[in-house]
Amino acid sequence: MVENGQSEHIEKISEATAEGIADERAEEVEINAKKTARSKTKGAIDGTTEAAPMDVAEEADLEFNIEELQSELEEARAKAEGNWNKLLRIQAELENQRKRSVRDLENAHKYAIDKFALELLPVKDSLELGLGHSSDQADAAKLHEGMELTLKMFSQVMVKFSIKEINPAGKPFDPELHQAMTIQENSELPPNTVITVMQKGYTLNDRLLRPAMVIVSKRPSPK
Repeated sequence: MVENGQSEHIEKISEATAEGIADERAEEVEINAKKTARSKTKGAIDGTTEAAPMDVAEEADLEFNIEELQSELEEARAKAEGNWNKLLRIQAELENQRKRSVRDLENAHKYAIDKFALELLPVKDSLELGLGHSSDQADAAKLHEGMELTLKMFSQVMVKFSIKEINPAGKPFDPELHQAMTIQENSELPPNTVITVMQKGYTLNDRLLRPAMVIVSKRPSPK
């Protein structure tokens, strides 16, 4: 019985050893195969060895890939051409818009006062009408009345376009709005007061168009 048990044990050890050797051999063969495959691939890339011939399936896959790449290339070219045409249209539109802006700006400079000029025409018509009647030996009262109406009409036009009158008689002198033409001694008014307005000034939207020309007072010199 002991001899039989030992024999079975020896047989199991032998089988295990054989299986281990076989596994090691198989693993060694697999490693060598991988090394050989890598070496062939590297050689094919470097040109040191000839690449293995492709089979029919590989050739078909390669042809399919080439056709697919050509199709994608044509599609990309078509998209690029479409984008180029869009770019040309956008450039043309921008150029037309620029030309329109330049033309509108020029017209704005040329005709900025067209409304103001249109409002002035009735004033001119009134003056011409008054001059026409003056030749008929109209009395001074009627001429005066006509001139007052014309002046009123003109003042209304100025107010409509935010043109304000500067008439600082009796007010303190303001160098921002007034231009002193001369200085006179005056004991009735405080120093630096406008005595007389020689020419009225005007502002447009609170910006000075023309300063008022004035005579300014000063303290009398002691005798």
